Amino acid sequence: MILEMKVPSPGESIKEVEIATWLVQDGDYVEKDQAIAEVDSDKATLELPAEASGIITLKAEEGDAVAVGAVVCLIDTSAAKPSGDAPKAEVKPVAEAPKAEAPKAEEKKVAPAPEKTYATQAPSPAARKILDEKNIQPSDIVGSGKGGRITKDDAVNATPSMGTPTGGSRGSERTKLSMLRRKVAERLVSAKNETAMLTTFNEVNLTNVNKLRTEFKDAFKDKHGLGLGFMSFFTKAVTRALQLYPDVNSMIDGDHKIAYDFCDISVAVSGPKGLMVPVVRNAETLSFRGIEAEIKRLAIRARDGQITVDDMTGGTFTISNGGVFGSMLSTPIINPPQSGILGMHNIIERPIAVNGQVVIAPMMYVALSYDHRIIDGRESVGFLVAVKEGLENPTELLMDNNPKKALEL
Repeated sequence: MILEMKVPSPGESIKEVEIATWLVQDGDYVEKDQAIAEVDSDKATLELPAEASGIITLKAEEGDAVAVGAVVCLIDTSAAKPSGDAPKAEVKPVAEAPKAEAPKAEEKKVAPAPEKTYATQAPSPAARKILDEKNIQPSDIVGSGKGGRITKDDAVNATPSMGTPTGGSRGSERTKLSMLRRKVAERLVSAKNETAMLTTFNEVNLTNVNKLRTEFKDAFKDKHGLGLGFMSFFTKAVTRALQLYPDVNSMIDGDHKIAYDFCDISVAVSGPKGLMVPVVRNAETLSFRGIEAEIKRLAIRARDGQITVDDMTGGTFTISNGGVFGSMLSTPIINPPQSGILGMHNIIERPIAVNGQVVIAPMMYVALSYDHRIIDGRESVGFLVAVKEGLENPTELLMDNNPKKALEL
């Protein structure tokens, strides 16, 4: 029996996918549920599992755009599984036929090169002075004087060489962008062109966050099997600030504003196929443990290529942590149709003034990019100040003055 395998729908709005990589070859025997291909949609890269066991016949090439529901391969389910490698037939060498002598090409007459003399590429005294000032070697210039001598005019008109290849590699490679990368590029350009995007900055003293992590991270790890990272503190600070400034948690739909009473936080993570932005649902209701567990789950799915369209659909606000790559300061781009994104950066110990004294503190620059069409300066600055306050006073503002209870210890 020949089974036709069709492209399943990765999501409601997706009409087409692209064959990124075939994981099997034409004529291979495949097992049921074995991953046979990776397909790119405009939202994620997904694995295509075999629907049955048998011999596979491919019907699409890598890089082909295929409509959802189209046949991409055939599986002969009646084919028996090979028990082992069949013995290869002995190949006898075949005597090589004598090659016919190629006809000699008609010799072309080449004009003789001009005879070199002692004057060839020898600069005149005036030319020598000019070349020395320009740091140009006489061997890099063709002289126009008698016998190839370099004249003053040759030296005046000479320009320094921009460099000559000296045996190093100068190759290049042209590869097609994946459908996911093309969609990301399209969305980023759209966000720049279709929103009135501005960015406001602030800095955060993370001394108190570091103290809490140092004091409780071991107990947190022992109790929950999770690391107590910065993302849970930032997510808690962001959800608190979003509730204080709800316009930052809203978005534009035509002539209307859609405001949300929940905080679905998109968290930008780096996966093998590029940037992924899975969503932590109802983050305002989650504890520190719940946030750390959900972020870990989504990060593992992104790393293993198991992230789904549903994991990345929605989101009312985004947090992007460029600090893990060493970024000191940046202006993150809004993740449409959202209206705001918070950029985290690296933590640097810097001297700051505290109560009239200079102290060294772990400081981080934070940036809020926002759509000025719906968020005014008062809301944007107030939101970022609220995030700063939550991170600088975490025990009071994020833990209700009870860190052990907040961390479920």
